[in-house]
Amino acid sequence: MKKYYGRYKHAIPLIIYAAIYCVWFAWLERTVVHPDTIIHMKIDDMIPFCELFVIPYFLWFGYVSIVVLYCFFKNKQEYYKTCVFLFTGMTAFLVISTLWPNGHHLRPYIMPRDNIFSSLVAHLYNMDTPTNLWPSIHVYNSIGAHLAVVHSQKLAKNKAIRSGSFILCVSIVLSTVFIKQHSMFDVLTAFVMAATMYVVVYQADIVAHCQWYRWKRQRVRQV
Repeated sequence: MKKYYGRYKHAIPLIIYAAIYCVWFAWLERTVVHPDTIIHMKIDDMIPFCELFVIPYFLWFGYVSIVVLYCFFKNKQEYYKTCVFLFTGMTAFLVISTLWPNGHHLRPYIMPRDNIFSSLVAHLYNMDTPTNLWPSIHVYNSIGAHLAVVHSQKLAKNKAIRSGSFILCVSIVLSTVFIKQHSMFDVLTAFVMAATMYVVVYQADIVAHCQWYRWKRQRVRQV
């Protein structure tokens, strides 16, 4: 048991954060019914509804999870960077949704076409209310997952994986507006937040700095 704990104890922050996030988000979904802030941009009205994009929208769940799990088992440093990137944005989203309850009126009242993809979109609408949207976590986490792939020592060398990740990331970003789950404002602010965290996590390398500071404190204590 001690052997497995020593090998996989870095899963503890992920498990704790996942529990906190799910409880907080569920609470927001129950309490934010009629948000005061309605998000809308003129460009939202020019984007057509396209139910086919529900596929990459749902693929997001597997995409982000697989990238995180890969980093978890293959490289702790990359795993910590990915978690810091994702957790920071997701926490910012929860705080914003709590302080400024928001929503949109972009969803079509009647599906323009009757097919399996429209049925999937309708099912999604029933599960997920058009509230708590800003910034788009679908967009932000997709960017975070792709950055993790690009900065992975092993995955970055595989052109097929790198290209596939990019295509999937772009498809997910587009899906958020084409199935009317998000306003373009949610997408743009997610990009701004992702760009900020890219500088913090990958250029300033805050994870390495924190680990160095922790190591130095331990050395001082030993002396």
